[in-house]
Amino acid sequence: MNLRRDVFQAIADPTRRAILLLLASQAMTAGAIAANFNTARPTVSKHLQILTECELLKSQQNGREIYYQLNPPKMKEIADFIEPFRQMWDDRFNKLEAIMKNYKNK
Repeated sequence: MNLRRDVFQAIADPTRRAILLLLASQAMTAGAIAANFNTARPTVSKHLQILTECELLKSQQNGREIYYQLNPPKMKEIADFIEPFRQMWDDRFNKLEAIMKNYKNK
């Protein structure tokens, strides 16, 4: 039984976020990714599995190696979900800044 993993739980983990950052510029093998972490390779493989199950990563076999790369449409889906919250907080900080400037000038 393959349960669909929650994408936000997946990106809550700092190691998985670091993997996403590593793969932002280029596809890499599991071994190359693992070389960037001070952890056992099976642990990194588990992180890759979770990110792949969430569709944040795509894997592609090239000979004997499997290369992992970001899945941009899924990343955009997350960014689109977060954008209204970012705008809301930007508006709130801009209002606070205006109040503080007004208070400072009195």
